[in-house]
Amino acid sequence: MYHYSANASHPAAGSATGVLDPVSADSRDAIVFQRCTWCGTAMYHRLLCPVCQGSELRTERSEGVGTVRHSTVVHRNTPAARNVSLIEMAEGFVVRGRVMGPPVGIHSGDRVRLSTAQDPVRHEPVFQLLDESYRSAWT
Repeated sequence: MYHYSANASHPAAGSATGVLDPVSADSRDAIVFQRCTWCGTAMYHRLLCPVCQGSELRTERSEGVGTVRHSTVVHRNTPAARNVSLIEMAEGFVVRGRVMGPPVGIHSGDRVRLSTAQDPVRHEPVFQLLDESYRSAWT
């Protein structure tokens, strides 16, 4: 059985490329995602590509525009109802987040833009509706 000595250097755990790259100061209010260098698949917080299982991922910055794929109203562990939505970003990856506005007024297909990259309480991105003025005329 082999035991590591105390003075030997070991690579740090979790040093996969693209996942733990340092984030610049100007992109703190942006969503950072990975893109596989082999097949080009965009993904959010992965260690391996879900398509080709490649580990060579490069970090990119999202523009912050997307479409609501699914939204649900949650009443658990909060004093008021809140929504939890799956947002399909323009770059091709899906992220879970919250859309500002009344929870019952958010529907699949609504276009959204990133408002804050990380909610201070839930630590998930917060989005705002883009075409809210058009929706109010129909409801």
